[in-house]
Amino acid sequence: MRPAVFIDRDGTVNEQHGYINHISRFILLPGVGKAISLLNQSDHIVVVTSNQSGVARGYFPIELVKATHELMKKELAKDNAYLDKIYFCPHHPDGVLPEYSKECSCRKPDIGLVKKARSELDIDMERSYVIGDRLLDIEFAHNANLPGILVLTGYGRGELEYIVPHTGKKPAYIAEDLLRAVRWILKQEGPHKNLWANILKKNS
Repeated sequence: MRPAVFIDRDGTVNEQHGYINHISRFILLPGVGKAISLLNQSDHIVVVTSNQSGVARGYFPIELVKATHELMKKELAKDNAYLDKIYFCPHHPDGVLPEYSKECSCRKPDIGLVKKARSELDIDMERSYVIGDRLLDIEFAHNANLPGILVLTGYGRGELEYIVPHTGKKPAYIAEDLLRAVRWILKQEGPHKNLWANILKKNS
């Protein structure tokens, strides 16, 4: 079994522009490829988990989400980085498309996407993490009994200043961006600490 890192998409992996309603709006954030490459090298399972309610709301078709994910994988490959899985929720109870307009268990902060990942991947949940730019991602982490790391890209800085202080759901760590979040994970205590330290040194 291997640990997993569940990574939010918009605002964590790519620039936050609200809904990505055209593929040209997908722009990878600096350092993301290197961050995911570090996780690949350290034998972590890398899973992107994302709410994409724009599908249910009729803002864009589900095919655009899939095309955006193909572009994301191509951009990451430039840094020899890859994702083990991508899971997304296209639902919203107030949507306009009947097939996607419903209450569901896969919309974060519910943990249906984590459950799906566990059913398909051999994950060591005791050593796994969640990374995202929203309080919603930290709630998602808490609901899955995982440490949640808040990054200050995307909505992160505003969430930290205006929303996090008023909730009991605190991040396990606050990082400037995904790369710094991953470096923090690899520096934590554990049986693989020395191995991961060598990987960090090699990639510094």
